[in-house]
Amino acid sequence: MSIDVAIVGGGISGLATAQALSEKGLRVAVLERQVRAGGNAISERVDGFLMEHGPSSLNAGSPVALSFSRRLGLEATRCDLGDGVRHRYLVRDGSLRGISVHPLGLFASNYLSLAGKARMLAEPLIAAKRGEDEESVAAFFGRRFGREFAERLVDPLVGGLFAGDAGALSLQAAFPRLADMEARHGSILVAAAKARMAARTMPGRRLFSWRDGVGALPAALAARLGPAVHTGVAVRRLRQAGARWRIETAGHGTIDAAAVVVATQPHVAAGLVEPLQPQACEALAGIAAPPLAVVFLGYRRSRIAHPLDGLGYLTPSGEGRLVSGVLFCSTMFAQRAPDGQVALAAYVGGRRAPGAAVLPQRDLIDLVESELRDLVGAAGPPTLARVRQWPRGIPQLDLGHSARLAHIRAAQSALPGMFLSGNYFKGVSVVACLEQAAVTAEKVAGHLMGGGLGQTQLQQSRAEAAGG
Repeated sequence: MSIDVAIVGGGISGLATAQALSEKGLRVAVLERQVRAGGNAISERVDGFLMEHGPSSLNAGSPVALSFSRRLGLEATRCDLGDGVRHRYLVRDGSLRGISVHPLGLFASNYLSLAGKARMLAEPLIAAKRGEDEESVAAFFGRRFGREFAERLVDPLVGGLFAGDAGALSLQAAFPRLADMEARHGSILVAAAKARMAARTMPGRRLFSWRDGVGALPAALAARLGPAVHTGVAVRRLRQAGARWRIETAGHGTIDAAAVVVATQPHVAAGLVEPLQPQACEALAGIAAPPLAVVFLGYRRSRIAHPLDGLGYLTPSGEGRLVSGVLFCSTMFAQRAPDGQVALAAYVGGRRAPGAAVLPQRDLIDLVESELRDLVGAAGPPTLARVRQWPRGIPQLDLGHSARLAHIRAAQSALPGMFLSGNYFKGVSVVACLEQAAVTAEKVAGHLMGGGLGQTQLQQSRAEAAGG
């Protein structure tokens, strides 16, 4: 097979990159080693419940996300956040504390102490940090908002978003907008107030999904790409052949391409680039991805005492629990559970408890059942229990990540026609993957059709591949 661009990896990053390049008139092939495309964006219907094995929502404030929803014909099945989401819940001293989604909900709640609230309000008076030294997420929020805010609010948030450790996570890599807000406005609260006034919507209410879950996105992308998506194809080696690339596969021959995009997990990318750029390999291999387990439980509504009137709850690491958070799936979006039942998804593992993520499935279910009895008053066994264990979970954008990305980008410069993409560049969310895919596609197209090979040479290579 001879094509313009080979994309190694058929997750959201690879599929979105392929779609963008296809729309530019380039011939693409997506090579996915699993039997289905989509990566960890898997949505599964089981006995009337919808289980999300990976990401569960997208940010409706993202123009990129909404554009994909429209262009792929998914708008008719779009689900906005349910009206039942009225609180945010966090664990404190062994019980759930509710915080209203109202802008002043945190101050009206008893979750933070009076001293903690006062320190938070003093944030505009804190001088902005100067210099470009990398800072952890915990250090940033502790410096600007105080220790209690960092430990009670930011720590559980990082556990929920990244399954990570706020003390290890790099602010510049994980939350670059916050670093920019401090640099530009001198205060996060001032910048956030301006943004909120412009948006006129609470950020927590700007989430959305689709009737069949987040998995509808890669499914629609794969359907649009059609025969360009090849599943069950394991790539063993990449090698340069003049100005072109040879992609050697296991059992599917060698593919010839003018450019190659590696859109896999970091550890897979490391193995592919090791013979070409050992320093980039080391950088990729240094991106940790601790194991993570998703425990999905369905209950009869009458067996849950809690109103479940929120997105779910998060737990600070100081509480000493193995479950970092639980989503109230059937409150978030419609048609996530049969009538009279509710769906909940618990997350175990990550940086906080990597060993717990690899426990036997029965032990994980028992662990989460016990947690739900304690915190939401779940009575009796669930009507449905499923577990998804990811041996490699969410990439950790830890301190030093900017230096790792610099090595990766240097490798791309040294290897014309090879590009890397994925959820370790701009962030781990679906939206971040879509944004990075667009950036990658522009770089590939610029190389092939602009100042790289040049459009004339690309056309000539197509003619040669066709025997002309």
